[in-house]
Amino acid sequence: MQLSTSQSLQGDSRLGTERLTIAIPSKGRLRDPAWKLLEDAGLGPQEPGLRTLAATCRNAPVEILFVNAEDVPEYVQDCVVDCGITGLDLVRERDCAVEVLLPLGFGFCSLQAAVPVEDSATTLAGLAGRRVATAHARLAEAGLSDLGIKADIVKVSSSVEIAPRLGLAEAIIDLVSSGNTLRTNGLRSVGALFASEAVLVGRAGAEHGTRRALTTMLNSVVEARASRYLMCNAPASAVARIAAVLPTDGSPSVIPLARPDLVAMHALVPAKDVWQLLPSLEELGASSILILPVERMLR
Repeated sequence: MQLSTSQSLQGDSRLGTERLTIAIPSKGRLRDPAWKLLEDAGLGPQEPGLRTLAATCRNAPVEILFVNAEDVPEYVQDCVVDCGITGLDLVRERDCAVEVLLPLGFGFCSLQAAVPVEDSATTLAGLAGRRVATAHARLAEAGLSDLGIKADIVKVSSSVEIAPRLGLAEAIIDLVSSGNTLRTNGLRSVGALFASEAVLVGRAGAEHGTRRALTTMLNSVVEARASRYLMCNAPASAVARIAAVLPTDGSPSVIPLARPDLVAMHALVPAKDVWQLLPSLEELGASSILILPVERMLR
């Protein structure tokens, strides 16, 4: 399945642009969100069959390869593909010569240390001098070292949560999303060492026109997903007070209405702030409040 650099960077005679090959996870929690991101960016990826390892895009000179998420950094480093989508934790763990082009806003998790619920440790400092099992040895060692904590790292490849029960270690360091797996196995977190999310990576120092275009298109979707378009009517006398509570860059648009005592206000706001923002707007006299999703956006 390997492609040479010349194959992956060859020009598309039909479009007159450089072809690009991107690797995305073939399975796991990052696969479907990565595919959806390519769809939302307008690439028009063609859904492959169950055993197909590659797919093409209708609207862009991009070929998609499906590989194991942990192999993406090495494939990018070795010029097998031009760029790839994988977890930041895998990028740091593999320590490959790649650069993070764009955080993608999904696949959030954190590398956390955990001990059995009956253990006396309550913080990361409690791991000092103890045996700690992990499948993420490089990240674990670096995180503990940054905190000045010396522990005996026990490298395992899977089923990390069962290590304390088997007597292999007194604690574990593993990736955690919801914490349900820890609780199911009688463990509790004592602290986080590293925060991860899905990222787009490319070969360090490489120049590629289509890669830049792809990064821009994906970024427009990532930015849009994190934002909402707010519209409301407001008393003209309350414009300054409402503008002060809007968590937006720059200034909201203020549009005169037929009634001289009312104006329409439009603004882009962070999606995470909508929950607290709406009651505040209502208290300040805003009405006919609309919150709309944004398809694509570049700041």
